[in-house]
Amino acid sequence: MIAPFADAATVSRIDVTGNKRMDTESVRILSDVKIGDSVNTEQANQIAKKLQESGYFSRVSVRMSGNVLKIDITESPIVNMVTIEGNDDVSTDDLKNELRLKERSSYDESVIGADVQRMLTIYQRKGFFGTKIEPKKIELGDNRVNVVYEITEGHPTYISDIDFVGNEKFSDRTLRDAILSREHAWWRFMTQFDVFDEDRILYDQQMLRQFYMRNGYADAVVTDATGVFTPDRQYYSVTFTIDEGEKYKFGKITLDNPFHDIPDSDLYDVMKMSDGDTYNIDLVDETISALRGAVGDAGYAFINVEPIPTKNDDTRTIDINFKIQPTNRIYLNNINILGNVRTFDSVIEQLVPMRSGDPFSLQTIEEARQNLMRTRYFKNVQMVPNRIADANMINLDIQVEEQPTGELSGGFGWSNINGFMVDAGISESNFMGRGQVVQLRASLAQYQKQALFSFTEPYLFGRPLSAGFDVAYTMYDYTSLGGFGYDRDSLTIAGRMGWRLTDHWSQTVRLSAAFDQNYDLYSAMRTGQDWRNANLFTVGTYLRYYNLDTNFEQNTHTGIVGNLGIAYTGFGGTETYMRYNADVIGMVKFFDDRWQLRASLDLGLIQPLGDSYVSRVYRYFLGGESLRGFDIAGVGSRARYYSTYALGGLWKINGSVQLNFPIFIPDEYQVKGFVFFDYGILGKPPKQEYEYDYGGILIQNYIDDTIRTSAGVGIYWNTPMGPMNFSWGWPIKMTPYDREQRFLLSFETQF
Repeated sequence: MIAPFADAATVSRIDVTGNKRMDTESVRILSDVKIGDSVNTEQANQIAKKLQESGYFSRVSVRMSGNVLKIDITESPIVNMVTIEGNDDVSTDDLKNELRLKERSSYDESVIGADVQRMLTIYQRKGFFGTKIEPKKIELGDNRVNVVYEITEGHPTYISDIDFVGNEKFSDRTLRDAILSREHAWWRFMTQFDVFDEDRILYDQQMLRQFYMRNGYADAVVTDATGVFTPDRQYYSVTFTIDEGEKYKFGKITLDNPFHDIPDSDLYDVMKMSDGDTYNIDLVDETISALRGAVGDAGYAFINVEPIPTKNDDTRTIDINFKIQPTNRIYLNNINILGNVRTFDSVIEQLVPMRSGDPFSLQTIEEARQNLMRTRYFKNVQMVPNRIADANMINLDIQVEEQPTGELSGGFGWSNINGFMVDAGISESNFMGRGQVVQLRASLAQYQKQALFSFTEPYLFGRPLSAGFDVAYTMYDYTSLGGFGYDRDSLTIAGRMGWRLTDHWSQTVRLSAAFDQNYDLYSAMRTGQDWRNANLFTVGTYLRYYNLDTNFEQNTHTGIVGNLGIAYTGFGGTETYMRYNADVIGMVKFFDDRWQLRASLDLGLIQPLGDSYVSRVYRYFLGGESLRGFDIAGVGSRARYYSTYALGGLWKINGSVQLNFPIFIPDEYQVKGFVFFDYGILGKPPKQEYEYDYGGILIQNYIDDTIRTSAGVGIYWNTPMGPMNFSWGWPIKMTPYDREQRFLLSFETQF
C-alpha cells in the first residue's frame, strides 16, 4: 500500500493510453498501482520511472487528474533482426553469445550499451584494444527496427617486452619460458600468446609462483604485474615484480599410517621426495596422489591425505608429515554404465578391468578410464563412485559422453622415397557401436599408388583377441627411382589375430597371399624377360614390446620399443624362403625432458629354402631414410655394367644414434635440432647375381658386405599441419660405387 501524502489523491480509476501491443491490464500490473491507493506528484514520477525501466516503453507520462491516474505511453520498437558487421578476428557466433538484445524483444538502449561493453571485453582479451563498436538502429515501420553492430577492429596490441624486477636467482629468459605470454615476433603468427591479455597476465603470475615453488623458493611472491603502453601506444610493455625469498630443501619426511595391514615401507616407497631434496610443491602433490593410490589399491577408498608442513627458517628446510585419515576397506557392488546411446555396454565392460565383488582400487579405476578414453569413442569419461550407506560397498557409475567416431580425412606430403603424395580416406573406429574398426583409404604418390580396405574386431568372441583382415592393391613405379629399378603391382589379402601377453608385450599372427606382377629392369636387360607373375603365400608371427614414458608437450620419450618377427613364404608359391626381422629403439629424455637421446638397431635376414631364388624385388635395400647421407638403395652390391641399379641383399644390419635438442625457437613451436650417426651393412645378393653375362663375356659385379657410416645434422618441426623433417648427411665410410644423397626432406599433413 502506497503511503498517503498531504497533496495525494485517492485513485479511483487508472486510464492507459498509447498502448498498441501490450494490453491495458499488463501496463497496470507493471505500474504496481491499485484502485484505492493514494498517489502524489512524487509517487507519480516514481511510477513513470518504474515503467520506463521495464524496457517496454520509449516514453512514459504519469499524472493524476482528479482521482484518475492517467498513464500515457509510447511502446519501444520490436527488434526484428540483430546483425554484426566488420568482425574478422572474432567469430560472429562468439560475439552473439554475449548479446542480451534478442530478436522479437523490445528495443532498449541500455541493453545495447551493455552488449557493446561485453563485446569490447572479448576484443580486449584478444589484444584488440583499439576496437570500436557502433550500434545502429534501422527503422522498418510498424514500430519494428533492425539493430546493426558495426565493428572496426583495428589491430591487436602486442607485447613488446616482458621484464622482471627482483629476480636474482633466475634469469629473465628462464622466467619468460616459465610463463604463457610471449614477446612479439614475426614468427609467432600461429599463436595469440604475444597479444596482451589481462587475464593471461594474471595466470602468468600464478605460473611464476608455481615455478619458484617447484625450485625450492617456498616464500616467493609476485608482488605486482603491470602492463603499460609504449609511447607510440602500439605495444604493451609488461613488468613482473618478484620477491624471491630464500631457497628451502625438504627436511624430515614422515607419515601417519592408520592401516596395520599396509606396511609403512610400501608407502615410503611411493614417495616422490627424500630428505635433502630441493623443495618442490609438485612433488608434494604427486606424493599425495601416490599415497592415495597405494592405499586405494589395498581396498581403502575415499581416503584423505593431509600434508602438514613445518618450516625451519634456521636450517632452510621444510619438514612434511603426510597424515592419512583412517577408513574401512571398500568393495565394488555394481558397475552402472550411463550416457552411452550408440556404444554397446559389452564394449565398455571389456575395457574395464574390474567386476562386482572386487576390492575398490583407485589405480584400477583410473586404468579403466584411460582405456575408455584411449578408444576415442568418448569425448569425456567420468568414474563416479557412490558409497552405499552403512556398508563397506560402493556402486561405480561410468558416465560417458560419446563423440563422432567416423573420420573423413585427407593429406599430402613429400619424401625422397615416394616423392609428392596425396591421400584420402574414410574410417569408422566404432562401427555399429561394437568397437570394430573399418577403414577405406587411397593414396597417390609419384612413385607409389595404393588402395586399402581394412576391418578389425578388437574383442573376438568377447575375449581380448584382436582379429581382422586387410585387402590392399599397391603399384610401385620404382624403375626410375634411385637404385631400385623395378616396377611392381601387388594385390595382397591378409588375415591377422593379435593378443596381449603382458602389459608391454603383444603378439600377432598373420596369414597373407600376395599376387604380384613384377618388372625388374636389371633382370630384363640380362635375360630379356618382361613382366613376371609372382605369388607369395606367407604365414608369420610377430612379437612387439612397447614401454614408453612420453612428454607430449615436448614430444620426447623414455623407454624401449621393439619388434621381433619370423615368417615363412612358400606353400607352392613362386618364392620360398624364411624371413627373420628384429628392430629395437631405445630413448631417454633429460634436461627437463627437452633433450632426447635415441638409438635404434634393425636386423633382417632372408633365408632361401632349397635351391629357391629370391627375386630382387623382395630383398633388402639400404639408403635414404634408413641410411642418411646415401641415396635410396644407394649402398651395397651393384651391377658393374648397369651401375645405376643396386642388387639388394639377403640380410642387413643398420641403425642410428641421434641426439634431439631444443634450439633458439621457443618450445611451443616444437622445433628441435638433431645430430646423428647412421651405420649399416647390407648383405650380399644370391650367388646368381655375382656376375653378369654380357654377350658371352662374364662381367664381375660389385659384390660386398662391408659397413657404411654417415653423420649429419637436421631440424624437426612438428607443424600444426604435420611433422616436417630436414636432414643433411655426409658419408664417412663408403665405396666408390655408392651413391650419395646429402639432403633429405620428408613431411606429411592431414586435413
